[in-house]
Amino acid sequence: MSAVENEGGRGGARAYALASSLGRFLVIAVTTYLGLLAVTFFIGRVIPIDPVLAVLGDRAPANVVERTRREMGLDLPLVEQFYIYVKNALSGNFGTSVLTTNAVMTDIRRALPATTELATLGTLIGALFGVPLGVLAAVRRGSLIDQIVRVIGLIGYSVPIFWLGLLGLVLFYAKLQWVAFPARLDVVYEYTFTPITGFYLLDAAMQGQWDVFWDAFRHIVLPASLLGYFSLAYISRMTRSFMLNELAQEYIVAARAKGLSETRIIWGHALRNAAVPMVTVIALSYAGLLEGSVLTETVFSWPGIGLYITNSLQNADMNAVLGGTIVIGSVFIAINLLSDLLYRLLDPRTKSA
Repeated sequence: MSAVENEGGRGGARAYALASSLGRFLVIAVTTYLGLLAVTFFIGRVIPIDPVLAVLGDRAPANVVERTRREMGLDLPLVEQFYIYVKNALSGNFGTSVLTTNAVMTDIRRALPATTELATLGTLIGALFGVPLGVLAAVRRGSLIDQIVRVIGLIGYSVPIFWLGLLGLVLFYAKLQWVAFPARLDVVYEYTFTPITGFYLLDAAMQGQWDVFWDAFRHIVLPASLLGYFSLAYISRMTRSFMLNELAQEYIVAARAKGLSETRIIWGHALRNAAVPMVTVIALSYAGLLEGSVLTETVFSWPGIGLYITNSLQNADMNAVLGGTIVIGSVFIAINLLSDLLYRLLDPRTKSA
């Protein structure tokens, strides 16, 4: 067999492997999303809240209630209702919010950038501090530094975030006055600042409104630091585990035998190999902050999707609750699958799997 034929055979095998991998990726994504829709659909049907009465009120006439029930399709068989539900969800139609009287998707588009900005800054804080702490704990395994880093991570896992949020407000806002009051922006800027992307820090910098930028920073720094602390606890723990595994490998022994400096071995070799699974860890941490910032947004009156869902739940606005849940779940699924794809692209050992 000629070299050209061999090369063509290898190229065909690689193309088949890539197509197979993408096919599995799409099947997993579609199946997971349909599962999310099924769960939210049946939750909406089993909760003891009548969506018709939530819209019309308890004193609506019976004929109006029945007519509205037919208009909403709630008199149809469950299978048909689920089909309509999936079709509407795929088109971004989650109905109208009872609380705001806006389309749910309109409210979500307004609230999601606030949550994304908060979670992004929290993840950056967690990664910038968590990775070096994890590396330091692994290098100094068993030392006092290692114990301190592990205790910091344990506290981050154990202490409720709402308690830390209230404590932070008492200390840094009420006592020291280092941060601004719970909100996203001072009232004085609400009518003079026009957001472009919905990310206030970015929008203020793009427009050169540095007074707005620093005011937004003073509002976001405390809640983002709290989320960053919880992200740090997870990232530092996983970084330590990955680094301990790499430092026990034979190539590290060989590098030391060759006389390479300890700094180059740790940061240039061990951390480089540990960085591949750490991409997945940081991505999952980011997704976790996006979906888990409900308590933080509630404590700090942060107008994100977590606070939106909480307020909607308290007012029995199930269209908004289910719509927000689907959007956050979709983002979590997308980030999870993307991190898995990045892992496969960055780690050559998985290309043959």
